[in-house]
Amino acid sequence: MIEFQHVSFAYEKDRPVLRDLSFRIEKGEAVGLIGANGAGKSSVMKLLLGLLQGEGKILVDGVEVRKDTLAEIRRKLGFVLQNSDNQMFMPTVYEDMMFAPLNYMLTREEAEARVDAVLARLHLEHLKHRYNHKISGGEKRMAAIATVLAMEPEAVLMDEPTSALDPYNRRIVINTIRELDQTRIITSHDLDMILDTCDRVILLSEGRIVADGKASVLLRDRELLERNRMELPLSIMGRPE
Repeated sequence: MIEFQHVSFAYEKDRPVLRDLSFRIEKGEAVGLIGANGAGKSSVMKLLLGLLQGEGKILVDGVEVRKDTLAEIRRKLGFVLQNSDNQMFMPTVYEDMMFAPLNYMLTREEAEARVDAVLARLHLEHLKHRYNHKISGGEKRMAAIATVLAMEPEAVLMDEPTSALDPYNRRIVINTIRELDQTRIITSHDLDMILDTCDRVILLSEGRIVADGKASVLLRDRELLERNRMELPLSIMGRPE
C-alpha cells in the first residue's frame, strides 16, 4: 500500500531531517510511527502527502508521489490533524463531511448517504447538524475522523489523535481506530494508545529507522525506548520484561 525507497529530506542543506528511509506498509496494516521530538515523524507524514519533497521514491498503492500525481494520491489518503480546529472549517459537522464527497463529483443524495453511513458507523448521528464551535474537543476529534472517513480513503493518517483528550473521549477514539479496516499510520507520544491500536511500530531517531517490528515486542523493550528518549507505556510499567 505504502512504500518509502531510500527517502531523505532536509529543510536546510547540511541538516538532514530524514536519512535514507526505506520501509513498506501493507494494505490493512496499523502502524505506529514513534520517536522523540525531532525524530522526523511529522516530516514522514508531510512527504507522504506531497506537502514536502525530498530525495528517493515514495509509492502509494503503486503510484509515485509527485506533483503531477498529488490529486490521485490525496484521494487515497485521509489525514486527521492533531488540531481539529485546523481541519473543521465549515459551520457544521454535516457541511464539513459533505465537502469532499461533493467535490469528488458525487450527487448530493450520494454524498448524504455516505455521510449518514459514516455517522451511523461511528455512532455520531447526534453530531450531524451541530455547529463545530459548539461541540466539545472530544466530539470535534471524532467529527474530524468522520470527515476523513466520508472521503473513503484507502489509508488513514493520524497525527497525535488522542492528545488533549480526557480519558473517556480518549477511549472512544481508541475504540474507533481499532475498528477501522483501512491502512492506518499513527504518529503519537501516547505509547499506550499505540499499543492498543497498532500491530507494528516503526521507531525513528535522528531521522533514521532504529527499530521496526511488532508493537507488543518493541513497546516492552525498556532499554530500546530509553536509549531513544522514550519511556515504557504506562500500562506495562513495572511488569516483568
